[in-house]
This record gives sequence, structure tokens and C-alpha cells, in this order.
Amino acid sequence: MQTQYFTGTRGGEDLGITFEDAILSPSASYGGLYTLEEFPKFSKDEIKEFTRLSYEELTRIIFNKLGLNVPRELLCEALSLYKNFDDKSSPAPMYPVTPYLNIQKLYCGPTRAFKDMALQPFSSLFSGFLRTNRSAHNYLILVATSGDTGPATLQSFANQPNIKVVCIYPNGGTSDVQRLQMTTINADNIAVFGINGDFDDAQNLLKSMLKDSHFNAILRAKNISLSAANSVNFGRIAFQIIYHIYASLQIYKINNEKIHTIVPSGNFGNALGAFYAKLMGFPIERIWIASNSNNILTEFINTGIYDISNKSLKKTYSPAMDILKSSNVERVLFALFDSYRTKEFMESLEQIGKFTLNKEELIWVQSYFSATSCDDNFCLETIKKYAKQGYIIDPHTACGIKAYETIQIKYPHAKCVLCSTAEWTKFAPTLAKALDLGNLSDKEALETISKNYKIPIPKQINSLFNQKEIHNKVINKEELLDTILQWL
Repeated sequence: MQTQYFTGTRGGEDLGITFEDAILSPSASYGGLYTLEEFPKFSKDEIKEFTRLSYEELTRIIFNKLGLNVPRELLCEALSLYKNFDDKSSPAPMYPVTPYLNIQKLYCGPTRAFKDMALQPFSSLFSGFLRTNRSAHNYLILVATSGDTGPATLQSFANQPNIKVVCIYPNGGTSDVQRLQMTTINADNIAVFGINGDFDDAQNLLKSMLKDSHFNAILRAKNISLSAANSVNFGRIAFQIIYHIYASLQIYKINNEKIHTIVPSGNFGNALGAFYAKLMGFPIERIWIASNSNNILTEFINTGIYDISNKSLKKTYSPAMDILKSSNVERVLFALFDSYRTKEFMESLEQIGKFTLNKEELIWVQSYFSATSCDDNFCLETIKKYAKQGYIIDPHTACGIKAYETIQIKYPHAKCVLCSTAEWTKFAPTLAKALDLGNLSDKEALETISKNYKIPIPKQINSLFNQKEIHNKVINKEELLDTILQWL
């Protein structure tokens, strides 16, 4: 397919933007996000052919059909990183739990969370584009994290030439393991800062810096360009589309049935990948969004009202979903409506903390999505219930079980794929609490659960507790920009 160009979700004069452009510089006009204007639609015969492909072959073909125009050698180099995952035949293996529930293990990479699925190949592509792009020079990559994006970004970009990375996380808003995965990384090109605030604060800081003309001018004077590794960058989304396609094909080739995809979701990037896969005609019946007590997404999908004007973030046992402002909802709105309407929605959200779909728009959103939410008690009880059956799941996967139970009532024989976004080792104290093992530290909880349930602790998790915390600076939000410039 010929190269397809990207467009901004809020309109503007962004012309001739390639996939490479969108990766290296992800900010679109009016504060919008880059996305493809259209997605190819595949026939049943084509989809049947896709079921015969390996994960790597599938990725190469889909990237080509999307018109991303990534040189074959560069893409193969990026995809070769999946060979370092647990299963050399697939980076995202399926695990059957019941005849109707498959768990897709998306945490088989180096940091034991689903962000590796995109950030491992993404970092390789980014570095490859820098090598081949004569106009590219030095880059500062910003990343805001609720716990998993940060470790995956830092691990993948550590010691990469001509790239510096600044990671910000909410102080006290991650698990100890997640924090240690960031603060113990020893690489000269990396800086990590805790901020006094929540993830929404961190994400807002990242977005404001990306479009801050004064900050960008200072960087340009230093011969530095600015980019981001969060899912505002379409490079992340491109790789997240693939594992949803892959999961649907694994069920389809056996049962010739469409699946219900369950996605524990905070920032909506993972769910967006499933949405794009469904747009392209892959066998996905519905996409189920699983939220925790910060159930803004569930409210939006069920009512058409996105209202954070009177909400405050709640800390839960599934902290990666402790988010109120979900960036990638914007790309769904653009795909279903248009840039003018999307700009209206986003400006309303920024100005009054709220936007509302009309009746027809809500019906259109609900033709793709359903949503559930659960509280911490359900999360703990579900972890305990599945542990008794021999399945150890993390708190985010437990939230997804609520959606599965709802589907079983509405569609009793539906085939479901639950995206398991993190390994239990990232949240061991929560599991210890659920399993009546007491209030244990991360290290104690890891060792106790490993011993009691005879499951190994990956060496990259175990070794964290013997490493020195290098990045232990915690700052106020308003100090961040100056702190970054001092570091540079």
C-alpha cells in the first residue's frame, strides 16, 4: 500500500505527516493527537489467510496495509526484540481458563507488564529513524507513568545514543516494584522524578511541555527535539493493535467465532488498539472496558457523559487505572465523528471538565463498547477466588473478571479474551492481602506467594531489592520544567 499520511484529531494544517514524523514529533495542531484518517477493511477470506501467520508476519503485513511505510529491515529489527520474551513463538500467548475465557498474557517482556509489547519495538523504531533521518539530531523523550509505562520506556531506551529520557511518576502512586524499576536504572541518558500529585497531573505536565513554545525553543537552541513515549504517540498504538488482532485470530481459526475483548483500561490506549482492530473487520464482537472505582470510562460509555468536573482521583489496588483524563478517547471520537466535533469535545473538557454526546453519538459509541467497573473488595475477592482454582492474577486482571461475569450473564456462550496487563509480581502486597497472608512488604509478599503457590519470581523482579535507588528526587509540579533544564 502507498504511504498513508496522518492527521490531527482536532483539525489544523498538519499535511504530509508520515508515521516517522508522528513518532518523532507526536504533537498535532490545537493540542490534538495524530491518527490515521482511514483504516483498511479486510474481507473474511483475507482474515482466514491471516490465521496462518506468525506474530511477526502478521505485524509486517498489517503495518504494510496501514501504509506506515516502515523499511522492512528496520521493522524486522524492532520485532526481533520479541524473541527475548518468555515464549519465543508468541510474545502474547493465550491461556485458556474456561471453555469461554482465555487470558492473553501481555506481561511476558522484561518489565512484566503489557507496555513492553509496544515499547520494546517502538524504541527500536525510534532509534532506527534517528539513524536514517538526516534532519534528526538529539531527542528528549518525555514519559508520564501511572506505574508500567515508565519502567518499560526506561528499560527500552537506556543508553541509546542521541536520546535522553525524562520520566515522571506520582510519588506514592505506584507499587514499590514499579518504583524500583524506575529509580534503580543506572544509565546516563535517563532522569526519573517523583512529583507531588497524581497521574493526571503528570500527564497534564507532559502534554503542556510538548506544546510549550518557550520550552521547545530552549531545547532547539540546545539542538534537541522533543517527543513522548506515552500513548499520545501513535507509534505505541500501532504495535498495540497487533496483539488484539492476533488474539481474535487465535479463537477464530478454531471456532470461527467473534470474541468479546476485555480490556482493563485507564488511559484507553490498549482499548484503542482493539477498537482499530474491530474497525478493520477482525472478529471482535464487542470491546469491554473494565474500570476500577475511578470509573469515568464506564460512566462515559454507559451515559455518553464524560464529566470530571467534580471528581477527585481515588487510590485503588489497581493503580495503573487510577486515571480520570483518558487521552485516547479523543482518537475514538475522531474515528467515529470528525475533527470539528472532537475539537468541540476536547475544548469543553479542558474548559469546564465535561463533555456530552448526543443520543445518536452515544448509540454509535455503544455499538463498539460496553463497560463495567468494580471496587477494591471485588478485586481482592476475585484474586482469592482464582488463586483457589490455581490461577494467580494481578489486580487489573481481577477488574476484568467483572466484565467477564457480566458477559456470561448477557451472552452465556460468548468466547472472551481478557487482556492480562501485568504479572502478579508487580503488585505482590495486594495479592498477599487478598490471600489472607497479612500486610507484607513487596519483598516479603513476593517470597511468601512464591513459596505458598510454587510460582517463580522472575530474576529481573527479584534483583530489584539488591540495587541502589539512584533517582530519588521528588519535586512539586511547578518545579519540573526548571529541573529538566538543569539536568540537561
